[in-house]
Amino acid sequence: MDFSSFIGNAPAVDQLRAAIAAGRLPHSMILAGPKGAGKYTLAILLTQALLCQNQPRETLGNGQEAALACRTCANCTRIAAAMPLDTLVDEAVAAREELRETDKKETRVLIQTHPDLLIVPPDPPQLLIKVGQIRTLIHSAYRAPAEAKRKVFILTASSFMKEAANSLLKVLEEPPAYAHLILLADNPGELLPTIRSRCAMVRLGALPPHEIEGLLAAKHPDWKAAQRQLVARLAQGAAGRALNFDLGAFTAARQDALVVLRNAVGDPDHTALFKMTETYRAGAEGQQKTQDLLGALSSLLEDLLLLQAGTPEMIRNVDLMAELERTAAAVPFEWIEGASRALDQVQSGMRRNLLRSLSLDAFASQLVVR
Repeated sequence: MDFSSFIGNAPAVDQLRAAIAAGRLPHSMILAGPKGAGKYTLAILLTQALLCQNQPRETLGNGQEAALACRTCANCTRIAAAMPLDTLVDEAVAAREELRETDKKETRVLIQTHPDLLIVPPDPPQLLIKVGQIRTLIHSAYRAPAEAKRKVFILTASSFMKEAANSLLKVLEEPPAYAHLILLADNPGELLPTIRSRCAMVRLGALPPHEIEGLLAAKHPDWKAAQRQLVARLAQGAAGRALNFDLGAFTAARQDALVVLRNAVGDPDHTALFKMTETYRAGAEGQQKTQDLLGALSSLLEDLLLLQAGTPEMIRNVDLMAELERTAAAVPFEWIEGASRALDQVQSGMRRNLLRSLSLDAFASQLVVR
């Protein structure tokens, strides 16, 4: 992977490469954009360009000099090893599980494939960035680089514990001259205003659906046109999310979401509902399944709002247009608003490890149109 193969947002990417070449890359920066827009990939590419031992350059069409990475030096290759983030996080979590209980509680998940690059992912099971991770970051930030001329810290999510977010403020406000902190955010609004005010903001915009459909046609020639259209809408303009979209898993999650929705606005079938929610049990697999269900429910509720707003061309679940139109006509706006708030409460409960099946049952009961 290099800058030439990064899909979309060329103006923003070129601006960042030019800033590195000119020595003006912000020391505290937020990369914002929808999930799957390539924020983490871009952060790794920028880190390679920043720490590359050979520092190659190229001239852009506007005459600006832009940074590249050689991709062959020791720094580039070790930084590239951090690209499969999910795999590395799973390995770190598995290693933590092997520790004694007393050590396990004090150990936080951190990824480091190069001594001058520290990656801070949300720590399981709550999937929040925790104060122990930030303390490690701060301790490292005030130590000089070990091998490169600079140090880079990548925080891969905007979901912080309150104490962790407050602890980060000082190093964001006064980072050492050699340190660069990159925060990745699907929704920058989740970050404290005091964090946002201390960082430069770079937004990765959504690609239009027709461009994503073209990418999908090349990667999945076996897919039908209707499947490519559906995934292009569901990806919300994020090329990486579209190219790695698990259509089978989404379809299964959406089927369960429709059970909840139909139970609320049609003839309630509590037997089918309870039979479905009973499958959402504890453990990592159950956690992912629950997140998929909540994501599918969220997309259906957003489509109902779009239909009520008179913008059917913007809905994502285009293959369910007829059923969604019937549902949108049957429920008031206040019901959709209340359902969205209840969904937020369920997602919050998942972070606190509440029993999933009971949480989903309670959520479904709240939704019933009376």
